[in-house]
Order: sequence, then structure tokens, then C-alpha cells
Amino acid sequence: MTKISSLTPALFVHAERLLLQLLSFAHPADGVLSRYFREHRNLGHRDRAFLAELLYFVLRRYRSLLARCEGEATQRHLLLAALVMQGHNLREVEPVVRASERDWLARVKGFALDAQPPAVRLDLPDWLYERLVKQWGEAETVALAAALNRPAPLDVRVNELKASRAEVLERLAADGIAAAPGAYAPTAIRLADKPALAKHPLFLSGAIEVQDEGSQLLGFLLAPRRGEMVADFCAGAGGKTLLLGALMRNTGRLYAFDVSEKRLANLKPRLARSGLSNVHPVRIESERDTKLKRLAGKMDRVLVDAPCSGLGTLRRNPDLKWRQSPAAVEELAAKQTAILMSAARLVRPGGRLVYATCSLLREENDAVIDAFLAAEPGFALVPAYQELARHAWPGQEARLQLRPDLHGTDGFYAVVLERQGA
Repeated sequence: MTKISSLTPALFVHAERLLLQLLSFAHPADGVLSRYFREHRNLGHRDRAFLAELLYFVLRRYRSLLARCEGEATQRHLLLAALVMQGHNLREVEPVVRASERDWLARVKGFALDAQPPAVRLDLPDWLYERLVKQWGEAETVALAAALNRPAPLDVRVNELKASRAEVLERLAADGIAAAPGAYAPTAIRLADKPALAKHPLFLSGAIEVQDEGSQLLGFLLAPRRGEMVADFCAGAGGKTLLLGALMRNTGRLYAFDVSEKRLANLKPRLARSGLSNVHPVRIESERDTKLKRLAGKMDRVLVDAPCSGLGTLRRNPDLKWRQSPAAVEELAAKQTAILMSAARLVRPGGRLVYATCSLLREENDAVIDAFLAAEPGFALVPAYQELARHAWPGQEARLQLRPDLHGTDGFYAVVLERQGA
């Protein structure tokens, strides 16, 4: 918890203005905060950190905070309740509390949340709670929701073209940054805190990139080799693309496909830092783009990190649980199926296809894969643990489902498929 150095009425007004924007749920929370901080450069680093932590707490605990506020859920009341529930004492919040609110705030602090329905206690919308319970059971859903409501740690990936993990750990230690090797991915490092890395020499040189350890594991599932033709079908800003290029030791040809020019543009500075020359960013109109037809049956390996609900990333993006809906999930599942079918056409006989999402829902994961395997008998599922066993993976899962409560990573799903034939 970021300590309040000087909680002033002026700083609280910033929080109210930001929360009003965030609770429209019209735009991703991180984008709203970034834009606001650019527009208010007078806010210092400590003030920005305090505001971000407070506002993300409200988004994580929105439903239980609404219950605590008992019908008085203005932006002001939600923020005051959040400050108390974060553990700030009344003396710390005194500068922004009105005399008429003191008794109310005491009631908020003593509110009996245990009497509320499970979905309220766990800060989940009803529809999502019901689906998670159906899929995982009540006890596991409680553990999963608790983990999703905690802030994510900061992981980085070592670019082994530039440095070894041991060398990066040594440099971080020398700079007073506490860090430890990741539990599973051989390129992963977990930092104890969240230092600013954008100007650190390791980042500027391309020796490290910020990337969740679960995301890194997807690259090791695809396991591209030197000299191969590989495609990152939904590359986005290219975090996984950069890992694939490094695993290929900067050889072969690696296509980074995406429908967004902006996302691919964001890849360019990262690509420059990485030292990779085997990556070829290509904007496509859709999964049916004619550029893809020319590559049909030629790819050794294809990664499909499909657009999804993002519900496995709620530690980082808590607004998503309030922005998503059953209808949106249904639409995404149809889109995921179409993308997977198109990506599969690129894979040569004997080649590998990895389908992944950062979702926890069966509709976006197993259901999509089951339908694909029924429609495409030329593909067979390869147990995920077989590929990860060499990387200290302890499980025996045929289909990988990472969870923050079990693995300390974001919630990722992944399967390995191979096209039959020589």
C-alpha cells in the first residue's frame, strides 16, 4: 500500500474526477489513467502512484464497496470507503473527511460483508461467478477470485541474445533491485517490488522486457527452432513475438501478423532494442487476408494468442470484469474459432499450432478447441506438459490452464496441436 504523504482535498478531487471517468467503463482503465496523467503533469510520481493504487482498488472491490456504501455510492463515498478498506487510519484520511461523514465511515469500516451473497463478497458480477463455480467449483472459485483481486507482481523476460538470466539478476542486485528467478520459464525474473524500469540500462539495451511469466511459457510451448518459418498470428505489440525471435536465435523468418497498425507500430521500438532481424511485421485486414493465402501450408509453427475476454488478467485489468458480458464472450468465441481455423491453414504437415487465450472461461478455451478438433481431424493434440517438462513444469496437464492462485501467473490457457503428416 502506497503511504499517503499528504492527502489533500485537491488530490482527492483528482481521484473523484478519475473515478467518474473509470466508472463509465467506456475505455480501458490503464488508458484513462495514462491520458489523465499526461494532461496533469503537475501531479508528482508519488501522487500518481497513490491515485493509481486507490482507483485500481476501487475497480477490484467495486461490488463489495457498493454494498458497504449502502446506497450512498457516489464517487466520493466509494473513494472514502476504499481508503478505509485499504487500511489507512482515520488520522490519515482526516484532511478529506467531512464532519458529517465520520459516523458513516465508521459504519462502512464495521460493515458485515459475510452476510452478503458470494458474488458480492468475491467482487464478481453474478454471471461470471456462476460460470466460474460451474467450471471450478465453489472452493476453487473463492481461491481464484481472491488471487485475481490482488495486484499482479512485476515479471520481466530476459532476452538471451543480450544477456543470461544470471547476468541480469546480478545487475539488478547491484542496483538494489530485489529479484528472483521465475518458477517455470527459464527466461523469467520476478521483481520483489515495482521499480520504474523504462530508463534502466537493462531495459534500454533490450536485455529485458516486461512480460508475465505465464505469457513467456506460451513461447516455450510453441518451441520454435533455428531456421524455421514461424508466425505470431495475433502479434499485438509483440511481447511474445520477441521471445519467439530469441528462441529462434535470430534465424529463420518470423511473421508478426495483426489487424492493428497502431499495435504493430508499438512493436517497432521494442524490436529495435531486441537486436532481432528475423521479425517481419505485417498488418492484415482480417484472418481471411489474401496475404495469408500465399503462406498456406508453409509454416513450421504458428502461435494464435487469440483476442479474448482477458478475464485471466484481472489482477492487472480489474475493470474488465465489469466491462465484459455473456454476449461479448459469445461473440469472442465465434471470432476465436474463425481465427484458429484460418491460422491452421498456414501450418505445414508435421508443423505445430499453439492456441492460447488469457481467459479462464471454458467457452473461449476447451469449447473452441473441441469444436476445432471435431472439424479438423488432420490435427492432433499434443499434451502440453510434455513440452514444458524440460522447464521444471510440475504438472501433467494435456491442456495448460495457468491460474494466479495456483501458479502465481496471469490466467492463461494454451493447447499444442500438430498437423498430421510428414
